[in-house]
Amino acid sequence: MNYTQVWQLDDARFRRLTGVKRPIFEKMVEILRVAQQSKSQRGGRVRKLDTPQILFMTLQYLRQYNTYFEISQTYGLSESNTYKTIKWVEDTLIKDPLFALPSKRVLMQSDSAYEVILIDATETVIERPKKTAPLLLRKEKEAHPQKPSRG
Repeated sequence: MNYTQVWQLDDARFRRLTGVKRPIFEKMVEILRVAQQSKSQRGGRVRKLDTPQILFMTLQYLRQYNTYFEISQTYGLSESNTYKTIKWVEDTLIKDPLFALPSKRVLMQSDSAYEVILIDATETVIERPKKTAPLLLRKEKEAHPQKPSRG
């Protein structure tokens, strides 16, 4: 599904597919266009995809976790070019004040208008019993019982 087909969807389906509302998408496109114009002034090759397609490709990657290979085949790009493009879009949007996260100092102020939600995504070690020598010997003896000696 290309960008022109996505743009024809109603607002609810557009948000369901891209993960953002249409006005936010348009703001993102404008931010990327300004960044692209300043980047293209230095010269270089013309992009194969236009700005809304690049943004849609990035949102598709972020929303669906497709591999770079799948996305590159969909848009007719190389995997490395797909990676660089998505990375450029992410970095450009993060640098913009509209999408930048507030600083820690702003969040810690009591009169801050921000609501803080913390998500614990740390890895924790699972505690397992240690395998000691007596335990290993006991299990080995249970697995290989000795025959009674004749004599």
